[in-house]
Amino acid sequence: MTSARAIVLFGHGSRDPLWRLPMETVAARLRTLRPGTPVRCAYLELESPGLPEATADVVGGGATQVTIVPMFLGTGRHAREDLPAIVDSLRAAHPAVEFVLQKPVGEDARVLDLIAHIALE
Repeated sequence: MTSARAIVLFGHGSRDPLWRLPMETVAARLRTLRPGTPVRCAYLELESPGLPEATADVVGGGATQVTIVPMFLGTGRHAREDLPAIVDSLRAAHPAVEFVLQKPVGEDARVLDLIAHIALE
């Protein structure tokens, strides 16, 4: 049975396949924490799937709410401009689906505190 909610982790993408490992590890942990919730990784460029394809996959599986988690430490042009434009097009393509666009993970004080603690070790 598919959950009505899905989570898509969104990153920049890279030609280096090892770049994906941290994001895929977060996705695997999410699947363990919420076994019934579909979780996908999506990329802006250089890798597949893109956000439209990952979203179509979970919506086709029955998701009526898609939470998009930008996996960016900084809020550059991609997070400020490109991503909101893509999400607007997703909303137009899937009007019955609620899209929740979270802030980039680097804007979360918990992430920044954890990085600071790691640096102090």
